Amino acid sequence: MAAPEELTPASDFIRDQVRADLAAGTFGGRVQTRFPPEPNGYLHIGHAKAICVDFGIAADFGGICQLRLDDTNPDTEEHEYVESIVDDVRWLGFDPPMPILHASDYFEQLYAWAEHLIEAGLAYVDDQDTETISAQRGGYGKPGIESPHRNRSIAENLALFRGMRAGEFADGTKVLRAKIDMQHENMQLRDPIMYRIRRGHHYRTGDAWCIYPTYDWAHGQSDAIEGVTHSLCTLEFDSHRPLYDWYLAQLPLPREAPRQTEFARLELTHTVTSKRRLKQLVDEGIVAGWDDPRMPTLRGLRRRGYPAAAIRDFCTYIGLTRTNSRHSIELLESFVRRELNRTAPRRMAVLRPLRLTLTNWPTDDAGNPVVEWVEVVNNPEDPDAGSRRVPFTGDLVIETEDFALDPPPKFFRLSPGREVRLRGAYFVTCTEAITDAQGQVVEVRATYDPATRGGNAPDGRKVKSTMHWVSVPHAVPGVVALYDRLFSAQAPGERTGDVMDDLSPQSRELLTGALLEPAVADTPPGAVLQFERLGYFAHDTQTAMLFHRTVGLKDEWAAIQRRGGA
Repeated sequence: MAAPEELTPASDFIRDQVRADLAAGTFGGRVQTRFPPEPNGYLHIGHAKAICVDFGIAADFGGICQLRLDDTNPDTEEHEYVESIVDDVRWLGFDPPMPILHASDYFEQLYAWAEHLIEAGLAYVDDQDTETISAQRGGYGKPGIESPHRNRSIAENLALFRGMRAGEFADGTKVLRAKIDMQHENMQLRDPIMYRIRRGHHYRTGDAWCIYPTYDWAHGQSDAIEGVTHSLCTLEFDSHRPLYDWYLAQLPLPREAPRQTEFARLELTHTVTSKRRLKQLVDEGIVAGWDDPRMPTLRGLRRRGYPAAAIRDFCTYIGLTRTNSRHSIELLESFVRRELNRTAPRRMAVLRPLRLTLTNWPTDDAGNPVVEWVEVVNNPEDPDAGSRRVPFTGDLVIETEDFALDPPPKFFRLSPGREVRLRGAYFVTCTEAITDAQGQVVEVRATYDPATRGGNAPDGRKVKSTMHWVSVPHAVPGVVALYDRLFSAQAPGERTGDVMDDLSPQSRELLTGALLEPAVADTPPGAVLQFERLGYFAHDTQTAMLFHRTVGLKDEWAAIQRRGGA
């Protein structure tokens, strides 16, 4: 795969289908889609693709996309998740029409249509428990077994179903099933469950209902009620499409039935997107919450500094296919890096400080070190970003790894007798290294060349390294969080069957002694900076002067391509 220079994908099969529908006058020339998440957790990167597809296709053809909460499970759904979903969709760059819709808006209509199926002899009440029903469905090549209650009379089924709604039966004692074909080769059509008794308190309807529709019963019918034309789903719902169509074909719909089309979901290396597993990570304290920057949730990516534009561009680039595949997380990071390279201001920060003293730095008449202000550009990729003045003194810090007492081959940074450039300031030459009792270097002493102000020598001599620095008297203390993959395996769980076996114990490193240039203190919460030579870092939205490394500067995706691993 080529580097992400061009974002326009080839015409995909769904857009081709929509064009054909419009040309044929199907659905009266309308295009309406929907994004229907269940409010039982926070949205993740996989949802981002679905959002971009649902809202993007509607926008491309002058249609509308509704946000509908699939809230049919009172045990797991909460207002908190609803609010986060709406906020995340808007953050990603899409504006869902108001009001926000809910499957629970249609509970009465769904119930009425369920009675319609019973009256048509196409649904019945089954007294068996779900384990028995599941076992009797059989399997591929294994015949199903019809329920002993399958041939109840219409009158008995209506009475029992109304009793289920009235709360006359205990949870789990009865279900309503569609009466289709227990020998059908598609397991979804072997008398699927439509309603179950569940007395959980619903966050919207309270205790008004004690029976709740299943996803398959609510999904297509909600689409039809709203006027959806193109119901776009991921591939795992491919086998559900015949049931989707069967339900709609039995009902007196207010308009033409919607059409379901499936596309490949988004899978990334080193990433788990199962909401059950993500909730486990939160509940067991493995991460600090749904918005932990290591999480693939949109909240976590946002807190880590991922730009919404980069996620949208990535989703556009990978396009739509009918085959599931796992994309390299490095490809996503390349989009993040490219966007931030264009937009992020540059600043200097020293994460692991080592003292650098310029022994020939001048002092004023009172004996205090002179403070000079050097001019440094804010973003070389954006001329309009201007420049800033950074204080420079003879009392500095550099990165510990930028000095070597006994340098290895091809080490061009500071070492005894070597001259380097300090970014935007002067050439300096190491004259001495001070070590502690354990032999660790605790201070480097050097001289500076006053003639090299601005980082250039008038005699034309060159140096092989330019290093960042921070003036100690002006430094702002900060905390920096560095991240590695939360899951060490490219395909978590592939080795043992349990994704938790691939959790990395070194996914986060917290550096509490970072020293930052003064301008960093003015960074708004949530904004991203490039710490020169170190990477891109997002100012935490909850804790002042805490910075999360978004991505490093190295283009790992390009390296993968060079190795032939694209």
